[in-house]
Amino acid sequence: MEGNRKTNGNESVKQCIYGRNVVRQVLQDPSRVHRVWLSGDDREIEELCRAGGVPVKKVSRKELTKLCRSEHHNGTAAEIDAYRLYTVDDLVREKKSQYGLIVLLDGLEDPHNLGAVLRTCDAVGADGVIIRKDRAAGLSAGAAKASVGAIDTVKCASVTNLVRTVQDLKKKGYWIIGTDMDGQDYRSLKYDFNAVLIIGNEGKGISRLLREECDYVVSLPMVGTVESLNASVSAGIMLYEIYSQRFPL
Repeated sequence: MEGNRKTNGNESVKQCIYGRNVVRQVLQDPSRVHRVWLSGDDREIEELCRAGGVPVKKVSRKELTKLCRSEHHNGTAAEIDAYRLYTVDDLVREKKSQYGLIVLLDGLEDPHNLGAVLRTCDAVGADGVIIRKDRAAGLSAGAAKASVGAIDTVKCASVTNLVRTVQDLKKKGYWIIGTDMDGQDYRSLKYDFNAVLIIGNEGKGISRLLREECDYVVSLPMVGTVESLNASVSAGIMLYEIYSQRFPL
């Protein structure tokens, strides 16, 4: 049932999402929702379903856990049309401010990290996120739950070749910023340009080929004993630095 893209034809791919906040968010557009499962009483969710003409089925918590393949459903799940994926050109065309800001995830594997990045992108008004089609987290139920609704508001593009995508974005006037351990202090860079921020894999960081395409490589100074920060935490720090420079008090 779970997928992360629509087909190019009329047939739609469906997926299961879970978590009360995620289901409540998607019910704002009930045309996307095929059915909702509840393992208990929830007056608000049931009223939203009734108003939108969405069927509700009561199931046991054990049945819902099996359906969602997760225990973290908060007693609520839904079957919906799969989350829409955009093109990279869509992200470039619809800049939200003077300078574009796109986040490119180089093989991020944890859907909770993806969801957290989407949540921060929504908060700072980033234009979108680029993810890799294979060997990476997609727009799954786990990512949706972690995003707390941002998966519906932040445009995501899925591509086969990240290096080629970066090269194309350079031609469109974007500068590429990589994050790595041996870069310049992230606070020393002025972000007054169209920017693509690359966040690397949780364990391996940015691939060598992508790093070679970077115009700048920045790092977060650390004085403690841990070697690195969580990928979504690093993304959050970087995104708010860019935001604070572009929109000072």
